[in-house]
Amino acid sequence: MKRIILFSIVTSLFILNCSGDKSETENKNASPKEETNVSNIEEVVVMETTLGTIVIDLYENEAPIHSANFKKLVTEKQIVGTYFHRVIPGFVVQGGDPNTLDGDRRNDGMGGVPGERITAEIGMKHLRGCLGAARDNNPEKNSSTSQFYFCLEDLPQLDSGYTVFAKVIKGMDVVDAIAKGKTDPNDNPVESIYIKSAKLVPKSELN
Repeated sequence: MKRIILFSIVTSLFILNCSGDKSETENKNASPKEETNVSNIEEVVVMETTLGTIVIDLYENEAPIHSANFKKLVTEKQIVGTYFHRVIPGFVVQGGDPNTLDGDRRNDGMGGVPGERITAEIGMKHLRGCLGAARDNNPEKNSSTSQFYFCLEDLPQLDSGYTVFAKVIKGMDVVDAIAKGKTDPNDNPVESIYIKSAKLVPKSELN
């Protein structure tokens, strides 16, 4: 199996296939998780990590499929207990891999639902603090169902290749703190930083 990982090579980024033995033809169809039913109440994601709180505003108009998918991950607690498995200072902090739940670092970055993808919604720019959806190397540029990354800087080289679906509106200092820790040769933080909880909160309740 190959990892879903981010490589910065000059101005290009590639995320490798993590879907096992599935072929490109078998995997090219969009994920059945493409749900666009959203609440009329404007909500944000409040993510508690072992280093602090991150508040995330979803681009529900610009990337409705990805926003709905991320809400599903949050409400079903699928990312709770996972840790950020790939950190590249000046580039990205990547997380959301269900494989990090098993405590085996050897398969970190390989997780996700084999054969399922989210239809690309490319358009929003990769600015510092934005969230993008990781993907394998499929020609349609469709996204992984779970893995995501925070942009540590403006990354215009990624704009035409990956879907941006949200932005940090509070707690970017926490994301920066994640990027400052020591990492192993696979860019995996030596001291794991976990997502302790994640929930949807009405914007009206924010301080």
